[in-house]
Amino acid sequence: MPAYSKCFDPDGARFGIPTFPWRFAPDGYATRRQLREAGLRPGGQPVAAQVMRSRRGRKAGVQVAYLYRVDLAKPVRPMTSRKWGALALAMLARRTCPQCQITYGYCIPTSLGMCVPCAYPDEQRAA
Repeated sequence: MPAYSKCFDPDGARFGIPTFPWRFAPDGYATRRQLREAGLRPGGQPVAAQVMRSRRGRKAGVQVAYLYRVDLAKPVRPMTSRKWGALALAMLARRTCPQCQITYGYCIPTSLGMCVPCAYPDEQRAA
């Protein structure tokens, strides 16, 4: 229970905003991902609270997720035809090899910067 007491500050005296242990946030608050799943967005509202948990692997020793009020959240803006077109062109660029200009059914690995046959031409001829 000592780990929970370090992260429990519902008045915001210690951290500046109300802070709750991980998975113990009260109803009416949600993270960005939770809002998105519900078809909402923060809509310019400030961070209302945070959830915190201790993490040994992190430099700061804690992991924080910011919470927003659900009652102040706004609906997600719908995708326009222009946005769909821009997204389609961006995905096409990610699937097209810059060296051989072939479009593949998968995204080109960013670690290679080109398709696998162009990155390893000798290994492809041997196979």
